[in-house]
Amino acid sequence: MVFLEKIYENAIMLELKKENIPAVSQSPIKVLYENETIGEYLADILVDNKVIVEIKAAKSLAIENEAQLLNYLKATDIEVGLLLNFGSKPEIKRKVFDNNRK
Repeated sequence: MVFLEKIYENAIMLELKKENIPAVSQSPIKVLYENETIGEYLADILVDNKVIVEIKAAKSLAIENEAQLLNYLKATDIEVGLLLNFGSKPEIKRKVFDNNRK
């Protein structure tokens, strides 16, 4: 059975809280361009201000989902992102973008 993304987000937040891992759901993240804020988006979960977690509940992950997460990493100071799909076939993708190249 596949639920809406928000259900998985809530469950992950409960597990992070149980483990005393600091995390915020629907956290506003500033998007930077040449050190200027040009917008913001809401990360599904931001863990310890270090990891962006994007949650999907789709049949399978699409290239666009991975590109979206990589763009978030490129546009922020955050270097690590996790893309979690809770669809019919669970999938996990880890993306890293080194801030030294920004």
